[in-house]
Amino acid sequence: MKRSLVLAALLCGSAFAALAQNASRPLSFVVPYPAGGPLDISAHLLAQGAQQALGAITVANKPGAGGATGVDLIAKAKPQDNLVVMGAVATHAILPHLGTPLPYDAQKDFKPLILVARVPNVLVLTKARATELKLQTTANLVAFLKANPNGLKMGSAGNGSVGHIAGEMLKALANLRMVNQQYAGASAAQKALLGGEVDLVFDNLASALPLIQSGELLALSVTTPDRNIALRDVPSMNEAVPGFDVATWFGVFAPVSLPDKDAQNYARAFQAALADPKYKDQYRKMGIAPEDMRLQEFADFVKRENRKFQFLISATKIKAS
Repeated sequence: MKRSLVLAALLCGSAFAALAQNASRPLSFVVPYPAGGPLDISAHLLAQGAQQALGAITVANKPGAGGATGVDLIAKAKPQDNLVVMGAVATHAILPHLGTPLPYDAQKDFKPLILVARVPNVLVLTKARATELKLQTTANLVAFLKANPNGLKMGSAGNGSVGHIAGEMLKALANLRMVNQQYAGASAAQKALLGGEVDLVFDNLASALPLIQSGELLALSVTTPDRNIALRDVPSMNEAVPGFDVATWFGVFAPVSLPDKDAQNYARAFQAALADPKYKDQYRKMGIAPEDMRLQEFADFVKRENRKFQFLISATKIKAS
């Protein structure tokens, strides 16, 4: 009888370890940004899709410090806390190089699980301003700024944001002069663009897409080397400015202490949810093509992105404000 009870306990323990670290606490998916953005929407879709494999999953928004506040919760977590986070290019490849100490080590404190998406920013201006200045292509823009140094003002979603870095990269690669005005977030930068305070913005594709489709904004180019599924007629910036490559990416990270077996289970479940046809239309509306990069491959990708953004931030002399 005693031997049977021991065997049953071992079997239950093995099944439990394969799925979670604490059966009394559901897996919590932390989003280090406010609700409603592409990361938040994607986290909810992944949570819905992975529940059958992983049990109940809650989504908690923990914004602050450019994403560092929420990400640090996972850096300090123990396996039994049942926490994962939707980390991003900002939290894991940009913030570490802006000169301000972080409470976490982006390279050492996390176990990368899966890459969810690589999404371009898109260089936009209002249709009215484009018509006024006869700017229909990135080549038009470059020629205009060559003839009119500092003749346009660019807005971006804060110091060190992907849009800010993209703007500085454009100036450096094309040898242009242009004011780069900082705002408190992407929505504020977009509002400034629509209100005429600035002429151009490297906007988040998900938030710009409805305005591009309605005709209010004109898209000159996307910031990834390839065109995007949602804007097939819009060229890559790389076609007019060779060497240009800046993308917003985000993916799921666990605490570094998470056992490898659990990391594999989580990665498998989230990857299956990401590929679920039930959610593909919702991803497509945000310009997201689901990725298939997990565990060590994703970890190697994060290391490469760290090196790239360290170089870009150093070359463009961007520092934390």
